[in-house]
Amino acid sequence: MTRYADLAERYGTPLYVYDLDRVQAARDDLFASLPEGFELFAAVKANPHPEVLRALREGSDHACRAEISSTGELTAALTAGFDPAEILYTGPGKTDGELDEAIAKGVRMFSVESATDLEHIGAVAVRHGVVADALLRINSVSASATTSIRMTGAPSQFGIDSETLVELMPRLRAVQGVRLAGAHFFPLSNARDEDSLIGEFRNTVAVAAKTFADTGIEPRFLDIGGGFSAPYAVPGRRPVYTRLRAALTEILDEHFPRWREGFPTVACESGRYLVGDGGTLLAGVVNIKESRGRTFVILDAGINTFGGMSGLGRLLPVAVSPDPEDADTAEWTKASLVGPLCTPGDVLGRDVKLPPLAGGDVIEIPNAGAYGPTSSLLMFLGRPAPTEVVVRGTEVVSVSRIEHVRTYA
Repeated sequence: MTRYADLAERYGTPLYVYDLDRVQAARDDLFASLPEGFELFAAVKANPHPEVLRALREGSDHACRAEISSTGELTAALTAGFDPAEILYTGPGKTDGELDEAIAKGVRMFSVESATDLEHIGAVAVRHGVVADALLRINSVSASATTSIRMTGAPSQFGIDSETLVELMPRLRAVQGVRLAGAHFFPLSNARDEDSLIGEFRNTVAVAAKTFADTGIEPRFLDIGGGFSAPYAVPGRRPVYTRLRAALTEILDEHFPRWREGFPTVACESGRYLVGDGGTLLAGVVNIKESRGRTFVILDAGINTFGGMSGLGRLLPVAVSPDPEDADTAEWTKASLVGPLCTPGDVLGRDVKLPPLAGGDVIEIPNAGAYGPTSSLLMFLGRPAPTEVVVRGTEVVSVSRIEHVRTYA
């Protein structure tokens, strides 16, 4: 029932399989959709497995940089071989200890969420005798797309409210140890379609140009965010953006005539698009139960294995292989896919159409390479973490498992 049946038999379930060829294909497709000269940050949070990160850095003339938001992600990025000077450190809650470690290890670019965030970065940089580049993350009052996951235009812990920025500039310019090097935007996630994505980038670049003009900040670096979509735990193919390169080129030519010379250097960032379709989750069927007219397929993988924010109340429309579009579904019936945990919240999918199943079968959850183990309730109930197998074609590159270890002071 799964193309990875031999791996499931060898290593057991639940089991993640990450295909590096697919990861690199996604990276190359995204670079091909962007204008020449763009930088591309890989969001480490989407999948911090070192082999996956290394694949995004290697194997092409186009190499991703890393975007991180913790010292744990910094360790993963450095293990994968990323140059710390090329890493972007983001997040609203950077502690002095985290900043101290990041700067000591060579990180020099930070996304700044507030005036106090900038002051914390500057103070640590001064202690180390260095100057850090600061990208002001802007929480724009305006936005283009009305669908997708909005990341701007509302009260938020993320970014400096755009309408307050000019007033804040004297305070920001007074901070020692930092250089105001540019701006960072992240207006949406998982754009509905290419038109929505282009529309959002058009609005972002226009706001960025106005921001630089109003504040007098020299436009050295501009991160316009992401929004690249990909199917998540359901069958389907990630889109290939055929019009984005020409559209972005036109937009940048209008607002930043010297961008081709590096004034500013322009970047995008992506997580799910880069790694999503490179991952597959194999889950074993433990039991099948009927209850008051409903069928429950109980798996050995639940929200502790594939949370994907399920722990925050977001349920996933999980599907299995073979793809229903290519299979004989005459005998398929609807059931709920649930995990093994002692909580009614351990639901991966309700009313999922499934083929006939029995205990011991293995199902395949596609497009599961992003927001897997490390975004799950991994330690809940003390169950072991899933095994993660990295492959390139038919070759097994590595086999590993995250271990829970308690240490005492």
